[in-house]
Amino acid sequence: MLIRNKLILRFTLLVLAIQLCFSAFIYYFHAANREQRFTQRLAGKGIMTARLLLPQQQRQAAALSPFHRRDLMTIINEQISIYDSQGHLIYTSADNLSQRQNSRYLPRIKPGQPVLFTDGDLEAIGITYTYAGNTYRIFAAGLDQFGIMQLSKLRLILLVGNVGSLVLIILAGWFFADQSLKPMARVVRQVERITAGRLSLRVDEGNGTDEIAQLAVTFNQMLTRVEQAFEMQKNFLSHASHELRTPLATVLGTLETSYAYDTDLPEAKQSTASAVEDLKHLIGLTNALLALAKAEDASFRRDTVRLDECLTQAMSYCQTKHAGRRIQLEFGDLPASGTDPFVVRGNEQLLTTALLNLLDNACKYSTEAVQVSLGYQGNKLAVSIQDTGIGIAATELPRVTDALYRAENGRHTPGYGLGLTVTQKIVERHGGTLGLVSEPGWGTTATLVLPAA
Repeated sequence: MLIRNKLILRFTLLVLAIQLCFSAFIYYFHAANREQRFTQRLAGKGIMTARLLLPQQQRQAAALSPFHRRDLMTIINEQISIYDSQGHLIYTSADNLSQRQNSRYLPRIKPGQPVLFTDGDLEAIGITYTYAGNTYRIFAAGLDQFGIMQLSKLRLILLVGNVGSLVLIILAGWFFADQSLKPMARVVRQVERITAGRLSLRVDEGNGTDEIAQLAVTFNQMLTRVEQAFEMQKNFLSHASHELRTPLATVLGTLETSYAYDTDLPEAKQSTASAVEDLKHLIGLTNALLALAKAEDASFRRDTVRLDECLTQAMSYCQTKHAGRRIQLEFGDLPASGTDPFVVRGNEQLLTTALLNLLDNACKYSTEAVQVSLGYQGNKLAVSIQDTGIGIAATELPRVTDALYRAENGRHTPGYGLGLTVTQKIVERHGGTLGLVSEPGWGTTATLVLPAA
């Protein structure tokens, strides 16, 4: 179901429920008021009849009874019966009145506790009246024709009013939903104009305060990230194709030249050796690209990993690759309690790769010893790797984590420009941060910070 239809339906049901509750309250209040008013009228009529008849009961009852029956009847189908304290019927407004209901409720009448009941279409009340030290019980019944007619008219008015209001509520709900969804419809129209070739377009953020504006702002932020990702992908493909094409062309040229011109074994071996070096470079670049693709995959399995073991393994690999370089490890601040302070959640192979990349860069661009520190920064584990190498210029430092980008002063050193990119991706996938501080001629300090398990 469309949101528009849901809004109309919910708005209609909500307002209709409120209106029906209000109508039921009005009807109930009016019906209760009518009943109370009529029973009070019946009680007053019964007491007035008793006041007229009881003083003259012994002397003029025969004369007053016809007088009352003819002249005191002011309620439609009025019926009045009076019983003495022994429960004997001493007066009735008509000789043919049935006393079956009155006899049934007679024992229930107590002083100050009137009894209300119905006798067919008639409403009746039973009350007590005290005269000359004797307690009499009076029953008064009648038909509230005018009140019932008013109640019936009110019921008809409420029914017609609710049906008419239902139509108005539906129209109001449609208008309300249409006005509420107009900003969203505008956003949808604007989004439909955004394609892969028009990622620079943005959605109108409206007043910038309501929920639709917040949705537009969030969508624009997402578009910015998507545009950046597309641009990074375009640059990456451009650089990767160039980096792959160059060694492939070199290998092809070397082999074609060797095939065409090399006539003796030494020349052929020299050409083959050159091709082998180019192929090694190509394989290394391909492996780096695969490592980057793996680092960008956030669905890898996370286990409990000892970061100190990953660091030791990376140092061992790096020491083998750079046999003449000295790597010194020291421990920084550690928590006062805890049996295993170096545990993190993540992938051991990826974390070892990230640390190896940082160590490899430090050893590759520096001729002095590399200082490695493992400790805590607050409640997070931190690995700091410091070298005294060529350093990185401040203008180039923000770009060294871009894929295939290499600083100007390091392009003469063998490499692919992917190590820091892979490390950055791995650290981000593990919820950590990578910080770089560098000064040309003085060296670089790389700090990897990860949440402790």
